This record gives sequence, structure tokens and C-alpha cells, in this order.
Amino acid sequence: MKRINIFSTLILGAGVLLLASCSKDFLDKEPFDKLVPNSFFTSEKDLELYANSFYERMVPTGLSVVIADEMGDYTSKANSPAFIAGSFKPVDQAGWSWTDLRNINYFLAKFNNPAISQEARDHYEGIARFFRAYFYFDKVKTYGDVPWYNRPLDVDDADELYKPRDPRTLVMDSVLADLDFAVGHIRNVKNTSSTTVTRQVAQAFKSRVCLFEGTFRKYHTELGLQTSADHWLQAAADAAQAVMQSAQYRLHSTGNSAADYRFLFTQETPSNDEIMWAVVYNNALRKWNDITWKFNSATYGARWGLNKQFINTYLMKDGSRFTDAEGYDTVQFVREMKDRDPRLAQTIRSLGYKRSDGTAAPPNFGYTFTGYHILKFSLDDKRLDGTAEGSNSISLVRYAEVLLNYAEAKAELGQFTQADWDLTIGALRQRAGVAAQAPATADRYLQQTYFPEINDKNLLEIRRERGVELVYEGFRYADLLRWKRGRLLEMQWKGIYVPAKDTPIDLDGNGTMDVCFVNTIPATRLPGVIYYVIDGSASRLTEGTKGWVTWRDDELRSFDDKKYYRPIANSDIVLNPNLQQNPGWQ
Repeated sequence: MKRINIFSTLILGAGVLLLASCSKDFLDKEPFDKLVPNSFFTSEKDLELYANSFYERMVPTGLSVVIADEMGDYTSKANSPAFIAGSFKPVDQAGWSWTDLRNINYFLAKFNNPAISQEARDHYEGIARFFRAYFYFDKVKTYGDVPWYNRPLDVDDADELYKPRDPRTLVMDSVLADLDFAVGHIRNVKNTSSTTVTRQVAQAFKSRVCLFEGTFRKYHTELGLQTSADHWLQAAADAAQAVMQSAQYRLHSTGNSAADYRFLFTQETPSNDEIMWAVVYNNALRKWNDITWKFNSATYGARWGLNKQFINTYLMKDGSRFTDAEGYDTVQFVREMKDRDPRLAQTIRSLGYKRSDGTAAPPNFGYTFTGYHILKFSLDDKRLDGTAEGSNSISLVRYAEVLLNYAEAKAELGQFTQADWDLTIGALRQRAGVAAQAPATADRYLQQTYFPEINDKNLLEIRRERGVELVYEGFRYADLLRWKRGRLLEMQWKGIYVPAKDTPIDLDGNGTMDVCFVNTIPATRLPGVIYYVIDGSASRLTEGTKGWVTWRDDELRSFDDKKYYRPIANSDIVLNPNLQQNPGWQ
């Protein structure tokens, strides 16, 4: 009895459900305090109230969305993530939780009261099934095969509680069925506050899930599921196209390419022309995030920065490739930033950036190790560099991603046309202020640095555009998993080019020196100059007295094939010995 009671906390537990003994009395308790189904699920308002718990429990914080990209190949930070560096073992993996799933399945078992209109019941069933798909998509991305549960279990369901993991194919087919129901039954009414799941949000999320699964099956040939990849890719294209044809959303553009992109990530009220679903923060409600503080602190954050290899992928304004220019990799920062895709200066601190008080704010090597200081979600008020009072809302789903999902799915299917280019990549570049012509040839830099197995010139550009447009929105690690390019996480963390040690550098072109790379901090310092110590271990210049600044070459980053899945935690296997460990983690 004790063993079942312990394991049932993983499957049956809810946020307010406390297990005090081995008796079965706890099984009669409801997920919400004093909630009785016979008297509660009697009106549409009751369904709405319960559905609100899905948002409260499952929607991530804005900060967790943004810094998820610290697991991406284009990010440097104070130290490498433990999963990539060091000897990560199953004992280091946190146990999985099924509480949110139980909350959803409980609703689906109790909500269907004939006294409530069928249309309302269908809508809220769609919301619940959307969140179940949301829950399971995360589990599959993390672990691969997982147990599928579509009803709340009780202590007598020992066979289910202790069953092995279900195959990926069963789980993902079930996820797709949930999403199909959601897009067929959630009300097709645009939510102007961007705070709730609508039919178009469900369609957009379906395009994300199907693109992930289709490309994962295509590139992970060891699964033997390549023949089903196109089915998922077509579903991704169809779902994205449904959003496009709904005409409820568009790319936000006022014609000001120097500001339109960053505007999306700095506003309290989500720009609902493009942002479909968001984590909303609000000064009046005193609901804040600490993203600005995290990106502009030497101690509170991890001093995140982008790496030069990724910065090189930003095009010039005229649509030409930065990496096609002679000597591109050794130009100094001011020249490197000049005439580039305007999104670059809205993603990192660049030429002419100023804080809200008008003071110049070049890249700060006290806050980043590579010199590519992230700006995209930071607010301009200096006060927010030391307090968790950021009021900018953070998007979870936006229309730009839908266009990218559509473009990639069509390219992977071999169906990508000039018209598709104009609707997607061309439109994104036009909004950004970049010449929108399609490429004449495949980009050798992208092939050599990132995707040696890709020869399709359009697919390369789509992957470039996805990186540039969605940087630090939490997509990159999942993209590397599905493309089977986890080895990119071993890439060197390379920063700006330094022409000479002990020589101050102007980083924003205003004639004022900003940083100097030294072996030891001099006794007499220039005002306003940050002295960056090259210690020869964690920090280096690649050519000794000059070269690219590199960070954490002293760490061994490793991503072998077993890391495409997280291990099942030892504690979970102890509770259920029928769970087989993922390959390579035994």
C-alpha cells in the first residue's frame, strides 16, 4: 500500500492535495479545495473558472521563456549548462511531475453536464485538450517515450500506475488528436488582450508541434519513422496556412524598420496585430518580470551574450551576406554593426543605443562576456537594472513564427515556391528593413558553420531567418534537437574581434573609449572604460595579444546522441521499475 501511495503522488497529486496517510480517503478529494463536482460543474461560468487553472498552473513565466535560449548554441553565459558540460547523470535529473495532467484529466472526466450548452462544453473541452497537448508535447521533447494517460487515475489502477512508457507514435498521435479537437471546437474569436487560447492560437501551436515532430522523424533516422515525417510536415503547413488565411493577424509594421521589431518585446500591452498569446505583465497590477535586471547585472544574471558565429548570420541591409565580404570575421565592432539587418541593433546593444535618460549605452563587458550584449527584451530605464519591475509582456505565440513554420514545412516537403518566399521570408525581411530577394545560391557559411548536410538554398535561408527572427524566444534548443544538430552546442563561445591588447576600444562609434582587454587591471584607469581581464583560462584572445575574445574554453562541452533525450530520473524508476531508462543513460 505504501508503495502505491508514494507513486500516486506523481499521477494523482494536485496543487492543494496533500497525502497524509496510506488510506484511500485522499482519492475522494477534488483538485480544488471544497470543490464538489455535482454542485460545481453546472454552468458555463464554472467551466470557465476551472479552465482558468490551466493558465495559472501551466503558462510559463516571461523570464523562463526568454532564458530558455541559454541552452542554445548561440548563447554564452557565466558557465555552461550542467547538461552540456560536466558529467551529467540520471541522479542529476529532477523527477517528472504529472500534477497538471491530473488537473486536466479530472476536468475532462467531470465537465460534460447536459445542462450546459453543447457549444460551451465543446469550447472548454477544446481548451482542456489544448493544454493536455501542451503538457505532453513538452514531455515528449524532453524524454521521448512517456506514459499516456487520458483519465484521472486512482489507487486501484495499479496496471496503469506502473505501466511502461508508451511509444512516441501513440503519444504524438494522441497529442495531434487533442489539437485537432481544439482547433475544431475552441471559439474562433480573437482575444485582443492576447491572454487566452483561441482557435488561431491552437492552430499556430499545432503548426509548431507538427513541424517539430515531422523534422524530428525526418532527421532522427534511428527511429525508423521517416515514412511518417511528411504527414506531420503537411499538417504543420496546413495549420500555419489556416492561421494565415484567417486574416486575424499580420506582421506588426509602422514602416519604421529601426524600431518595429523591438517594439514587440518592450510593450506592456501586447501588440495584438502580431502577438497571438503572451505572458502579460502590468504596472497597475504590480505584476512584473525581472528580465531587464537579469540581462543588465554582473551578479543577478549569468551575463548572457550572443556568439560571433551567430552574429555573422545577420545579413546586410541590402540583402547581401555579411560573410561574403573579404575579412568579415576580423572587422572591429563598429564596422561589424554598420549597415546590417536592423534587427541586429534591436537584439543587441549596437551603434547609437541610449538609455531612457539619453546616456550612451554601448555593450557592457561587465554584463556579457562576448560583447554581444542582449537588448531585445531589456527596457531602457536604468532603474530596472536593479529591480524586478519590468512591465513588458512576453510573447508565447506570434504570427512571425507561424510564417516561419509554414515556410520550413513547405521547404522540407519540397513544395516551397517563390510565392511562398514572398508570403513568409520575404515579408519578414521587408518588415525588418532588409532587401527581400530570394537567394541565388546556397550560403557556404551556413553550410560550413551550422548545417553541412543541407544543400537546399531556401531551407538554409529559412533556418537563418528562424534564428534571427526568434532569437531568445525559447525556440533554439528545440530546433537543434529536431534538426539533429545538438553537436552545435559544443561550439566555441567566440566574441568580438580585438585588434590589440592594452588598447582601449570604442564600441559605439561616438569617439569615447568603452573597453580595454588586459592581463591585469592598471593602477590608473581611463574614466568610463571597463577593463576586461584576459586570464588565459576562462577568457582568452585567440592570437595571444589580439584576436577574438573567447569565453570558457576551459570547459569541455559535450553533446552525444544520448542527450537528445533527458534521462528518466532515478527516483522515478525506483517508484516504477517498468520505466526503461533512455538509451545511453543506463
